[in-house]
Amino acid sequence: MALIDDITKEAKKFFDGESGSHNWEHTQRVIRLSKHIGKIEGANLEILELAAILHDICKPEEFKKMGAICHAEKGAILAKQILTKYKVPQEKINAVVHCIEVHRKTQNKKPETIEAKILFDADKIDSLGATGIGRSFMAASEIKSKFHNDKKTREKIQETKEYTAEDTAYREFATTIGQIQGRLHTSEAKRLAKERYAFMEEFFSRLNKETDGKI
Repeated sequence: MALIDDITKEAKKFFDGESGSHNWEHTQRVIRLSKHIGKIEGANLEILELAAILHDICKPEEFKKMGAICHAEKGAILAKQILTKYKVPQEKINAVVHCIEVHRKTQNKKPETIEAKILFDADKIDSLGATGIGRSFMAASEIKSKFHNDKKTREKIQETKEYTAEDTAYREFATTIGQIQGRLHTSEAKRLAKERYAFMEEFFSRLNKETDGKI
């Protein structure tokens, strides 16, 4: 589709020179997951794909500014401008913008459409499993955190802060990842999440033992 190709080119510009946990590869995985779940749920695949392509265009800026901006809010504004440029019908723009506005797990805004629910789910699924482990370590490296928290810190992990030396892959797992399964909307996402989360539990359990000198 010409529109999809054009919007993809626009979105990729935001990731020029970017590497790490929220680079263009993450967006590509979210697109694939969104389409997979969308086919099962009977979603409007064009709206869903456009939203997935544009959902993280402001994430690189948020990372560089250490969370000072909300990439979902700013991304929705820029997505509207991009879609308007390509003369996308207003109703379709509104649907895509809503998906982007509510895809962030730390927001209080809730997805109201099936497409928004699927984008939310697909974005979170990419934080789980082997992919999630890899991304968590990449993110920790980007902010120069420790490789892993010591046992004393792990016992009080909920008291640690984002963007600090203690903001490790394990911290992400212990403070955020565990909440994902209970917030998903679609049955397919829940199925995928259950399997992926179990893999992460096993991995971090072993990592704790290894770094504590027990294995």
